[in-house]
Amino acid sequence: MATASVLTPHDIPTTLNYYAPVGDEAPYQYVQEPPAGKPSTNIGTDPQPVLVHDARGHESDFSLDQNGFQYVQWPSVESEFDDEERIKEKYYPEVEEILKKVAGAKRVFIFDHTIRGKQAQEITNDKPVTFRGPVERVHIDQTYNASVNRVKYHLPEDADRLLKSRVRIINVWRPIHHPVAHKPLAVSDWRYLDQQDLVPVRFIYPHREGSTYSVRYNPDHRWYYLSNQTPEEVTLIKCYDSEEDRARLTPHSAFLDATAPKDAPHRESIEVRALVFDDE
Repeated sequence: MATASVLTPHDIPTTLNYYAPVGDEAPYQYVQEPPAGKPSTNIGTDPQPVLVHDARGHESDFSLDQNGFQYVQWPSVESEFDDEERIKEKYYPEVEEILKKVAGAKRVFIFDHTIRGKQAQEITNDKPVTFRGPVERVHIDQTYNASVNRVKYHLPEDADRLLKSRVRIINVWRPIHHPVAHKPLAVSDWRYLDQQDLVPVRFIYPHREGSTYSVRYNPDHRWYYLSNQTPEEVTLIKCYDSEEDRARLTPHSAFLDATAPKDAPHRESIEVRALVFDDE
């Protein structure tokens, strides 16, 4: 099993999948089954060579408001992450505490979480269960408009008041069970991002519609990861900030580290997505 002492911190040359258009229709993705005869998405990929810089040893140089991401040492009371109700009962309050202490939140509303591992099926309770693999495509989980609409969707009674003060969406990403060797998480520094790089994508649910950003390649982008990231370390990923004088979001993607030990376990992680408010 890989441990933090096995690998030496290092920058990684790799390839990231940026956005490429397919056809003439505006970019879209169906979350579930698309209409008959229609592809589930028209988002193509544009693989580009990049260098992902290792943040190990200078984690404190990065912050949510400067770069759009932040590394935090925060051991969890939860270790297995194998029970949905226990995650909500035990881990969600811990995430709220992180966001209040580190990000200065006064109110936190967690709207979902995703556990990722090697993409495969296994039989659980006589039913096949598909695990979601790491997303190997440069993206941001919400557009600016979709972020505002999330407040209205999840907190309709308080939305008008809450939207008058600062609103953020922050993902709390944590490895589980073992340090990350394969498919680490890369995050892109906001300061090197051109707003013209962002491509809105319709995200079509059965009962509503949201939108995410795909990202066009730009050689100015600067990428980071935390080598051998352990379950005691979280990455805070800013997906939206209503304040315009600081980092407002960060593109991110899993990536291939060809130097990772072949016998290291596959990456497992949990990401919790939260609305973060400066108003109660």
